[in-house]
Amino acid sequence: MSEHIFKLPDLGEGTVESEIGEWFIKVGEYVEEEALVGTMMTDKAAVELASPVSGTVIKLAGEPGDIVPVGAALVIFETGDDAATSSKSSAETEPSPVTQLQPTPAADSTATSDRSRVKTSPVVRRRAKEAGIDLADVTGTGVNGRISRSDFDLYLRARTGGLTAVKTIAPASGVKEIKVIGLRRIIAERMSASKREIPHFAYIEEVDITELEALRKHLNSRKDDLAERLTLLPFLGLALIRALKEYPQCNSTYDKDRNMLLQYEAVHLGIATQTPDGLKVPVVKHAETYDIDSLANEFRRVSLAARDNSAKKDDLAGSTITITSLGKLGGIASTPVINMPEVSIIGVNRAIERPVVFNGQIAVRLMMNLSSSFDHRFVDGYDAAAMIQRIKKMLEHPATIFLPE
Repeated sequence: MSEHIFKLPDLGEGTVESEIGEWFIKVGEYVEEEALVGTMMTDKAAVELASPVSGTVIKLAGEPGDIVPVGAALVIFETGDDAATSSKSSAETEPSPVTQLQPTPAADSTATSDRSRVKTSPVVRRRAKEAGIDLADVTGTGVNGRISRSDFDLYLRARTGGLTAVKTIAPASGVKEIKVIGLRRIIAERMSASKREIPHFAYIEEVDITELEALRKHLNSRKDDLAERLTLLPFLGLALIRALKEYPQCNSTYDKDRNMLLQYEAVHLGIATQTPDGLKVPVVKHAETYDIDSLANEFRRVSLAARDNSAKKDDLAGSTITITSLGKLGGIASTPVINMPEVSIIGVNRAIERPVVFNGQIAVRLMMNLSSSFDHRFVDGYDAAAMIQRIKKMLEHPATIFLPE
């Protein structure tokens, strides 16, 4: 019988510590080698860690939200031929610390153990916990029975399909305490730092996209695959890429430690994406090399990867400027927060038909606002306004987006 100390490995990106995101195991449980033990949060994503040995868990480094230094003990296992037997005996004689905090009937102990070993993503585990669903009841269609998001959604729809409406409404009471951990904590820290350290300069301009929408519909009418149809974002992306050649100071990041502004020739375009875990910014690298269709495909690919947690670390890092859009929820105007260490962010608001003066006459046109923010330390107001005006002209006369430079 011996102990094995599983130390927190270096998760890359120069991290010296990491936050516990979620445990898939508990003290007293026997874990097979290569089974997932939990997730650790980096600044970019949740990283799943697997057990290096088979053994019984005798100690965990802390609770979700706790910070663990790289190289510190993360999980301590009791290993050896008798580890599984020892685990079973101790479980029968005294409850584990987790069981003491969250007591369950003895008859549910097997189900609890099965649930902890279910193969799935942190997002699905969180959704199951919120919905009160035992993942052991869900059929997984992935490799080795792994439960995908579609598996969970299918089960959830089947489970809720027979529910009847509540006839009486009881007064609401109580307060739900939600610990700010994981990606939500990182988002909070970044937003606070961005607003605290960057003097934001906001610039809002309306754009007549009537002709652009007509072009978009025409191009989409030639596409049989609905998944390949164009949204407005790739047109904006191409216009932005062209404008940045005239205003390269907006395609920059600020290295605070070196007090150095890094101005890029390449455009690594961040796409702010709402996910079940919160806001993420996947990146289309070298966006200047794409045409309209390939850029649209890349937007879809990186956004989907961010939502289903298949995005790699490199997919969520290295942006030089960001586009953010809430689609139909975009409102009339907004003041987007700059994605540090960038110096510019371009916001897209809702498109809506309204009467405007067009060629001296009142006409109904499709109008949309661009609400953008700039780091006023490095981007002058004139340059910011001039760049947005350049984008406006291209979007209002969309053929110019595709003309040779």
